[in-house]
Amino acid sequence: MSDSTTANNVISANQLGILFGVIMVLEFVISYVMNIDPISNPTAGTLMNVGNYLIFPVLFIFLACNNFKKSHSGYISFSQCLKTGVMVCLIAALIFGVFNGIFMTIFPEFAEEILRKTRAVMLEKSPQMTQEQVDMAIGMTKKFMNPLFSTPITVLMYCFIGLIYSLIIGAIVKKDPPHSL
Repeated sequence: MSDSTTANNVISANQLGILFGVIMVLEFVISYVMNIDPISNPTAGTLMNVGNYLIFPVLFIFLACNNFKKSHSGYISFSQCLKTGVMVCLIAALIFGVFNGIFMTIFPEFAEEILRKTRAVMLEKSPQMTQEQVDMAIGMTKKFMNPLFSTPITVLMYCFIGLIYSLIIGAIVKKDPPHSL
């Protein structure tokens, strides 16, 4: 296996990671533009979460591992599956995390709207909460929305998701080359 073949596969995994990240950004932008609110519309929130945390990662990791396998004479090691899957999710998370940070900086009113809706949902679901408890919960939500905090957390979370799915997918698609004596 030559270095050029390996370089082509890295590009392919990178391209799939970029595509995954762009899909998450487009999903965010479309829901913002069309005023689809995952907080007050739990169905939309559930569909977005299933797509972003289950369907897309599994799909893109599987595609990246199979592409690597096809371009390496039908062989891929378990460790290469892990590297490929985590790389796909890392790139996607970086794209989405950076976009989200820029978006929240440019449109701070969006963050305030989220906090307002979060407060309303909290009080609706738990009317016994005191004002102090609500304020503390909103304060924590604000901290989690800060791009300096949310971007690294997003990257770590997606790398972990990529690792878990890569373990599963790697166990399915791995095929080690025969050892020659």
